[in-house]
Amino acid sequence: MGILSIQSHVAYGYVGNRSAAFPLELLGHDVWMVNTVQYSNHTGYGSWKGEAFGAEHVDAVVEGIAERGVLASCEAVLTGYLGFPALGDSVLRAVAAVKAANPRAVWCCDPVMGDAGPGFYVRAGIPELIRARFLPAADIVTPNQFEAEALSGLAIRDDGGALAACETIRRAGPGIVLMTSYLPEARTPGSISMLLSTGAGAWRIETPELGFPTPPNGTGDLVSALFLAHWLRSRDPVEALELMTDSVFSVLERTKRDGTRELRLVQAKEALEHPGRRFRAASLR
Repeated sequence: MGILSIQSHVAYGYVGNRSAAFPLELLGHDVWMVNTVQYSNHTGYGSWKGEAFGAEHVDAVVEGIAERGVLASCEAVLTGYLGFPALGDSVLRAVAAVKAANPRAVWCCDPVMGDAGPGFYVRAGIPELIRARFLPAADIVTPNQFEAEALSGLAIRDDGGALAACETIRRAGPGIVLMTSYLPEARTPGSISMLLSTGAGAWRIETPELGFPTPPNGTGDLVSALFLAHWLRSRDPVEALELMTDSVFSVLERTKRDGTRELRLVQAKEALEHPGRRFRAASLR
Protein backbone atom coordinates (compact mmCIF):
# COMPACT_ATOMS: atom_id res chain seq x y z
CA MET A 1 0.00 0.00 0.00
CA GLY A 2 1.16 3.52 -0.76
CA ILE A 3 1.38 6.79 1.13
CA LEU A 4 0.97 10.03 -0.81
CA SER A 5 3.27 12.55 0.90
CA ILE A 6 2.78 16.21 -0.07
CA GLN A 7 5.57 18.17 1.60
CA SER A 8 8.65 20.26 1.02
CA HIS A 9 11.87 18.80 -0.41
CA VAL A 10 15.51 19.72 0.07
CA ALA A 11 18.53 18.39 -1.78
CA TYR A 12 20.77 18.66 1.30
CA GLY A 13 19.51 17.71 4.72
CA TYR A 14 16.39 16.13 6.15
CA VAL A 15 13.15 18.07 6.38
CA GLY A 16 9.73 17.53 4.78
CA ASN A 17 9.68 14.63 2.38
CA ARG A 18 13.37 13.98 2.97
CA SER A 19 12.65 13.44 6.66
CA ALA A 20 9.50 11.38 6.09
CA ALA A 21 10.08 9.17 3.06
CA PHE A 22 13.14 7.17 4.15
CA PRO A 23 11.66 6.08 7.52
CA LEU A 24 8.33 5.22 5.89
CA GLU A 25 10.09 3.12 3.25
CA LEU A 26 12.14 1.31 5.92
CA LEU A 27 8.84 0.38 7.57
CA GLY A 28 7.52 -1.14 4.36
CA HIS A 29 5.53 1.65 2.73
CA ASP A 30 5.70 2.81 -0.86
CA VAL A 31 5.98 6.61 -0.66
CA TRP A 32 4.69 8.78 -3.52
CA MET A 33 6.41 12.10 -2.92
CA VAL A 34 4.83 15.30 -4.21
CA ASN A 35 7.11 18.23 -3.45
CA THR A 36 5.64 21.63 -2.56
CA VAL A 37 9.10 23.23 -2.79
CA GLN A 38 12.49 22.11 -3.99
CA TYR A 39 15.27 23.92 -2.19
CA SER A 40 18.99 23.32 -1.89
CA ASN A 41 18.61 23.19 1.91
CA HIS A 42 16.09 24.19 4.56
CA THR A 43 15.56 27.86 5.27
CA GLY A 44 16.99 27.65 8.79
CA TYR A 45 20.43 28.19 7.29
CA GLY A 46 19.40 31.70 6.29
CA SER A 47 20.08 31.27 2.58
CA TRP A 48 18.97 28.72 0.02
CA LYS A 49 18.42 28.17 -3.70
CA GLY A 50 15.46 26.70 -5.50
CA GLU A 51 11.79 27.46 -5.83
CA ALA A 52 8.37 26.94 -4.29
CA PHE A 53 5.86 25.26 -6.59
CA GLY A 54 2.42 26.52 -7.44
CA ALA A 55 -0.88 24.70 -7.29
CA GLU A 56 -0.69 23.74 -10.97
CA HIS A 57 2.50 21.77 -10.35
CA VAL A 58 1.09 19.84 -7.40
CA ASP A 59 -2.20 19.19 -9.23
CA ALA A 60 -0.34 17.90 -12.28
CA VAL A 61 1.85 15.49 -10.31
CA VAL A 62 -1.12 14.09 -8.37
CA GLU A 63 -3.11 13.79 -11.61
CA GLY A 64 -0.26 11.86 -13.17
CA ILE A 65 -0.22 9.43 -10.24
CA ALA A 66 -3.99 9.01 -10.53
CA GLU A 67 -3.61 8.19 -14.23
CA ARG A 68 -1.55 5.16 -13.26
CA GLY A 69 -4.69 3.75 -11.63
CA VAL A 70 -3.05 3.29 -8.24
CA LEU A 71 -5.00 5.57 -5.91
CA ALA A 72 -7.11 2.66 -4.67
CA SER A 73 -3.90 1.23 -3.17
CA CYS A 74 -3.11 4.46 -1.31
CA GLU A 75 -3.76 4.01 2.42
CA ALA A 76 -2.86 7.50 3.61
CA VAL A 77 -2.08 11.06 2.64
CA LEU A 78 0.62 12.82 4.66
CA THR A 79 0.97 16.60 4.39
CA GLY A 80 3.27 19.20 5.89
CA TYR A 81 4.72 22.56 4.94
CA LEU A 82 2.92 24.58 2.27
CA GLY A 83 4.70 27.33 0.38
CA PHE A 84 1.54 29.20 -0.63
CA PRO A 85 -2.08 29.28 0.61
CA ALA A 86 -3.24 28.41 -2.93
CA LEU A 87 -1.80 24.94 -2.40
CA GLY A 88 -4.60 24.30 0.07
CA ASP A 89 -7.05 23.57 -2.73
CA SER A 90 -4.53 21.19 -4.31
CA VAL A 91 -4.09 19.30 -1.04
CA LEU A 92 -7.84 19.03 -0.51
CA ARG A 93 -8.35 17.82 -4.08
CA ALA A 94 -5.64 15.19 -3.60
CA VAL A 95 -7.17 13.97 -0.34
CA ALA A 96 -10.64 13.81 -1.93
CA ALA A 97 -9.30 11.85 -4.91
CA VAL A 98 -7.54 9.32 -2.67
CA LYS A 99 -10.56 8.84 -0.42
CA ALA A 100 -12.86 8.45 -3.42
CA ALA A 101 -10.63 5.63 -4.67
CA ASN A 102 -10.08 4.12 -1.21
CA PRO A 103 -12.66 5.14 1.41
CA ARG A 104 -10.50 3.58 4.16
CA ALA A 105 -7.61 5.94 3.45
CA VAL A 106 -6.73 8.54 6.10
CA TRP A 107 -5.23 12.01 6.02
CA CYS A 108 -2.45 12.78 8.50
CA CYS A 109 -1.99 16.56 8.50
CA ASP A 110 1.03 18.19 10.10
CA PRO A 111 -0.29 21.77 10.42
CA VAL A 112 3.04 23.53 9.96
CA MET A 113 2.59 27.19 10.93
CA GLY A 114 5.22 28.21 13.47
CA ASP A 115 6.76 27.55 16.85
CA ALA A 116 7.32 29.15 20.24
CA GLY A 117 9.96 31.85 19.89
CA PRO A 118 9.83 32.66 16.18
CA GLY A 119 6.02 32.65 16.15
CA PHE A 120 4.31 32.20 12.78
CA TYR A 121 6.76 31.61 9.92
CA VAL A 122 4.37 30.71 7.10
CA ARG A 123 2.73 33.06 4.63
CA ALA A 124 -0.37 34.98 5.60
CA GLY A 125 -3.53 32.98 5.04
CA ILE A 126 -2.08 29.56 5.82
CA PRO A 127 -3.12 29.45 9.52
CA GLU A 128 -6.67 30.40 8.52
CA LEU A 129 -6.65 27.77 5.76
CA ILE A 130 -5.57 25.04 8.15
CA ARG A 131 -8.07 26.02 10.82
CA ALA A 132 -11.09 26.46 8.56
CA ARG A 133 -10.58 23.86 5.85
CA PHE A 134 -7.94 21.30 6.82
CA LEU A 135 -9.11 20.40 10.32
CA PRO A 136 -12.64 19.37 9.24
CA ALA A 137 -11.21 17.01 6.60
CA ALA A 138 -8.20 15.56 8.44
CA ASP A 139 -8.19 12.28 10.38
CA ILE A 140 -4.94 12.82 12.30
CA VAL A 141 -3.30 16.17 13.08
CA THR A 142 0.13 16.66 14.66
CA PRO A 143 0.57 20.26 15.86
CA ASN A 144 3.33 21.40 18.16
CA GLN A 145 2.28 23.30 21.28
CA PHE A 146 2.36 26.71 19.57
CA GLU A 147 0.26 25.39 16.68
CA ALA A 148 -2.20 23.69 19.03
CA GLU A 149 -2.73 27.01 20.79
CA ALA A 150 -3.25 28.77 17.45
CA LEU A 151 -5.71 26.15 16.20
CA SER A 152 -7.72 25.97 19.43
CA GLY A 153 -7.51 29.59 20.57
CA LEU A 154 -6.54 28.33 24.04
CA ALA A 155 -3.41 28.89 26.11
CA ILE A 156 -1.58 25.73 27.16
CA ARG A 157 0.26 25.76 30.48
CA ASP A 158 -0.50 22.33 31.92
CA ASP A 159 -2.16 19.02 31.12
CA GLY A 160 -5.62 20.47 31.69
CA GLY A 161 -5.02 23.22 29.16
CA ALA A 162 -3.43 20.79 26.74
CA LEU A 163 -6.38 18.41 26.97
CA ALA A 164 -8.84 21.27 26.43
CA ALA A 165 -6.92 22.48 23.38
CA CYS A 166 -6.74 18.98 21.87
CA GLU A 167 -10.43 18.38 22.53
CA THR A 168 -11.28 21.68 20.80
CA ILE A 169 -9.22 20.62 17.78
CA ARG A 170 -10.82 17.17 17.71
CA ARG A 171 -14.30 18.70 17.76
CA ALA A 172 -13.33 20.48 14.54
CA GLY A 173 -12.89 17.15 12.74
CA PRO A 174 -9.84 14.94 13.33
CA GLY A 175 -10.24 11.84 15.48
CA ILE A 176 -6.62 11.86 16.65
CA VAL A 177 -4.55 14.85 17.82
CA LEU A 178 -0.87 14.34 18.61
CA MET A 179 0.64 17.44 20.21
CA THR A 180 4.39 17.46 19.85
CA SER A 181 7.06 19.48 21.66
CA TYR A 182 4.81 19.93 24.69
CA LEU A 183 6.40 21.82 27.57
CA PRO A 184 4.05 22.06 30.57
CA GLU A 185 5.14 24.59 33.16
CA ALA A 186 5.31 21.95 35.93
CA ARG A 187 7.27 19.38 33.92
CA THR A 188 10.19 17.35 35.19
CA PRO A 189 13.32 19.52 34.80
CA GLY A 190 15.14 18.71 31.55
CA SER A 191 12.18 16.88 30.01
CA ILE A 192 9.93 17.32 27.01
CA SER A 193 6.60 15.65 26.32
CA MET A 194 4.11 14.74 23.64
CA LEU A 195 0.38 14.48 24.27
CA LEU A 196 -2.00 12.19 22.41
CA SER A 197 -5.76 12.77 22.41
CA THR A 198 -8.35 10.42 20.90
CA GLY A 199 -12.00 9.67 21.47
CA ALA A 200 -10.94 6.76 23.68
CA GLY A 201 -8.62 8.69 25.99
CA ALA A 202 -5.53 10.85 26.31
CA TRP A 203 -1.91 10.04 27.14
CA ARG A 204 1.31 11.93 27.77
CA ILE A 205 4.77 10.57 27.05
CA GLU A 206 7.92 12.18 28.43
CA THR A 207 11.58 11.96 27.41
CA PRO A 208 14.75 13.81 28.36
CA GLU A 209 15.18 17.01 26.36
CA LEU A 210 18.45 16.72 24.47
CA GLY A 211 20.15 20.09 24.23
CA PHE A 212 21.54 21.16 20.85
CA PRO A 213 23.53 24.32 20.02
CA THR A 214 21.20 24.59 17.01
CA PRO A 215 18.22 22.21 17.18
CA PRO A 216 17.97 20.07 14.04
CA ASN A 217 15.10 20.85 11.68
CA GLY A 218 12.76 18.12 10.44
CA THR A 219 12.02 16.45 13.77
CA GLY A 220 8.32 17.28 13.53
CA ASP A 221 8.17 15.83 10.03
CA LEU A 222 9.77 12.64 11.34
CA VAL A 223 7.32 12.44 14.25
CA SER A 224 4.29 12.67 11.94
CA ALA A 225 5.62 10.09 9.49
CA LEU A 226 6.57 7.52 12.13
CA PHE A 227 3.36 7.91 14.13
CA LEU A 228 1.34 7.44 10.94
CA ALA A 229 3.35 4.37 9.91
CA HIS A 230 2.96 2.60 13.24
CA TRP A 231 -0.71 3.55 13.55
CA LEU A 232 -1.46 2.20 10.08
CA ARG A 233 0.05 -1.14 11.06
CA SER A 234 -1.69 -1.63 14.41
CA ARG A 235 -4.48 0.99 14.61
CA ASP A 236 -3.32 1.30 18.23
CA PRO A 237 -2.50 4.98 18.86
CA VAL A 238 -0.73 4.37 22.18
CA GLU A 239 1.56 1.72 20.70
CA ALA A 240 2.22 4.02 17.74
CA LEU A 241 3.09 6.85 20.15
CA GLU A 242 5.54 4.73 22.15
CA LEU A 243 7.28 3.20 19.13
CA MET A 244 7.55 6.56 17.36
CA THR A 245 8.93 8.22 20.49
CA ASP A 246 11.65 5.61 20.88
CA SER A 247 12.78 5.97 17.26
CA VAL A 248 12.75 9.77 17.29
CA PHE A 249 14.70 9.90 20.53
CA SER A 250 17.26 7.45 19.10
CA VAL A 251 17.67 9.60 15.98
CA LEU A 252 18.18 12.69 18.12
CA GLU A 253 20.68 10.86 20.34
CA ARG A 254 22.72 9.86 17.29
CA THR A 255 22.46 13.37 15.85
CA LYS A 256 23.76 14.91 19.07
CA ARG A 257 26.52 12.32 19.41
CA ASP A 258 27.72 13.02 15.87
CA GLY A 259 27.57 16.78 16.43
CA THR A 260 25.65 17.50 13.23
CA ARG A 261 22.89 19.95 12.43
CA GLU A 262 21.01 17.52 10.17
CA LEU A 263 19.12 14.51 11.48
CA ARG A 264 21.17 11.31 11.26
CA LEU A 265 18.41 9.21 9.76
CA VAL A 266 20.62 6.88 7.74
CA GLN A 267 23.01 6.31 10.62
CA ALA A 268 20.06 5.55 12.95
CA LYS A 269 18.47 3.16 10.47
CA GLU A 270 18.31 0.27 12.95
CA ALA A 271 16.36 2.37 15.47
CA LEU A 272 13.85 3.31 12.77
CA GLU A 273 13.33 -0.27 11.64
CA HIS A 274 13.31 -1.88 15.07
CA PRO A 275 12.17 0.58 17.75
CA GLY A 276 12.02 -0.37 21.38
CA ARG A 277 9.61 1.03 23.94
CA ARG A 278 11.94 2.77 26.39
CA PHE A 279 9.31 5.41 27.11
CA ARG A 280 5.79 4.60 28.25
CA ALA A 281 2.70 6.73 27.82
CA ALA A 282 0.80 7.72 30.97
CA SER A 283 -2.99 7.91 30.80
CA LEU A 284 -4.45 11.34 31.56
CA ARG A 285 -8.14 10.38 31.53
